Amino acid sequence: MTRALPSRRTVTGPPAGVGAPDFLDVALRVARALERIGVDYALGGSLAAGIVGEPRATNDIAFAVRLDEGKVAALAAELGDDFAVDVEALRDAVRRGRSYNVYFLPTVIEVDLFVRGGAPFDESELSRSAPIELRPGERPIRVATAEDSLLRKLVWFRQGGEQSETQWRDVLGIARVSGPDLDLDYLRAWAGRLGVGGLLERALAA
Repeated sequence: MTRALPSRRTVTGPPAGVGAPDFLDVALRVARALERIGVDYALGGSLAAGIVGEPRATNDIAFAVRLDEGKVAALAAELGDDFAVDVEALRDAVRRGRSYNVYFLPTVIEVDLFVRGGAPFDESELSRSAPIELRPGERPIRVATAEDSLLRKLVWFRQGGEQSETQWRDVLGIARVSGPDLDLDYLRAWAGRLGVGGLLERALAA
């Protein structure tokens, strides 16, 4: 099965080495729980960057979610006993529009839920996410596009004082692998609004 990304690149599956099996299993379980309770989401972070860029080892799984307080308890119930979820702490994170860490207990995998609000880029990131099959035979889950993954990584790189070699390596990997198919107009427009225009041009020229 092939999936067409909004960046217009067609892929046939995650590149070899994208995520250990346990990580893919956990990502799929979280995505299915979000789908069952009707929460918009996009897989992001290093797993998404590895699909649209160059894969690397990762210590966590990241999801952008449009989650409201009324669905927090339902999410905890859908995830089940294999996941450690502090319902009140997650509700507080939702109110504040912050991230929250869920843990998959059997293998102590961290799942970062980045609560997205009404910010324009948040809305664009979620609306442009595309269904991608992480494993043959599995129903696709939604993954952030190459453009939005690159922009989010640039923002995180800037917020970290431009010191993270890992974030910058992900940025360059996306630019190299997805470069010919990237929507440069979209990238440059959002990079300017997000204050990372100079970093984007540096990455594209590398």
